[in-house]
Amino acid sequence: MGNAELMGDGELAPAGRERFLAGARAHGLDVELVERKAARSLQEAAQILGIPPSDIVKSLVVKHKDGTFLFALIPGDRQISWPKLRALVGVNKLSLPPADAAFEATGYERGTITPLGSSTAWPVYADAAMTGHRISMGAGEHGVSAFVDSDALIEALGATVADISDPE
Repeated sequence: MGNAELMGDGELAPAGRERFLAGARAHGLDVELVERKAARSLQEAAQILGIPPSDIVKSLVVKHKDGTFLFALIPGDRQISWPKLRALVGVNKLSLPPADAAFEATGYERGTITPLGSSTAWPVYADAAMTGHRISMGAGEHGVSAFVDSDALIEALGATVADISDPE
């Protein structure tokens, strides 16, 4: 729809990129957007951007059994560790929701999800392996990546930092 997306109630919401940028501004974050050709995988996106897969951070939407959500930020060369995340959150069941539920929870399609500008500010858990350097992440729109300092992102989001991943 160009610069806006149709919401369920028929109202127009700002497009993903604009919501991402507004979220970054609201958190005082300096982000750099890079337009790139569409990628079929995280590895391909890393190659296009000229960075290692570990520098791309996946923003995963995770569902609690009570119906609430959280964001798990995981480096691209790692995978979420369900036992570690469950222990940290203090629950015995977490899951990845279907794409439509993730969209409903964040306002972003898979492959574009980011905590910045999410339709709901869910708690954020960041893997310790992503700290201390410049990362790339989804920017709310396909074909657009955002670069940001990982420590500034973690601080701005009030993220809990812990070991929540395992090597792929």
